[in-house]
Amino acid sequence: MSTEQRYVPAAGRTWLTALYDPLMALTMRERAFRGGLIDAVLAGSHSRVVLDMGCGTGSVPSRLAEADPSVRVLGVDGDEAVLALAREKCARFGERVRFTKSLAGELPVENGTVDVVVASLLLHHLSPADKQEALREAWRVLVPAGRLVIADWGRPRDPMTHVGFFMLRLLDGFANTADHAAGRLPSLLVRADFGDVKVQQRWRTVWGSLELIVAERGEAA
Repeated sequence: MSTEQRYVPAAGRTWLTALYDPLMALTMRERAFRGGLIDAVLAGSHSRVVLDMGCGTGSVPSRLAEADPSVRVLGVDGDEAVLALAREKCARFGERVRFTKSLAGELPVENGTVDVVVASLLLHHLSPADKQEALREAWRVLVPAGRLVIADWGRPRDPMTHVGFFMLRLLDGFANTADHAAGRLPSLLVRADFGDVKVQQRWRTVWGSLELIVAERGEAA
């Protein structure tokens, strides 16, 4: 299947790409969850090479580069239009932050060369099969004991988040978001040979319950 057939743009619709950053700021408690995500990526002493799967407009690479001048970031996304926005946003960081067009299931990186893989608001766009492929690819490119840091939707926990997540599922598809609605992301990570899986934080947002999950690359079964 081609990149064009499989790629899902930011917010699920191409026409929303230009509005993605403003929508995030208005509806997602962006400062809180981005801050938690950056802290999780930079935790410990081995966060020097970071790969951002589904990097979108480059918000995570930009914040990482600002937070730690020693970090090098590769942003991967399937859309050249959104990558152009990311490159413009991160131009001041030079070669420390690079971007390339690719899908999460086909990462252009050698085995065992990345310290941390980030998947921020990516997995709920993917079909169950593509989710598993993205997790396998994350495992493949990570160094031994490297970390996977995910910010994505979890099980709604109150009436407001149930309603918000139902609206989001209308946009992104009920099949793609079924594992999220049932709170199954941690178990998917275990099935993909990740260990020490922890839900570190949750944020209540307009669109549902957003979870920060951190896992460590284990040994293949």
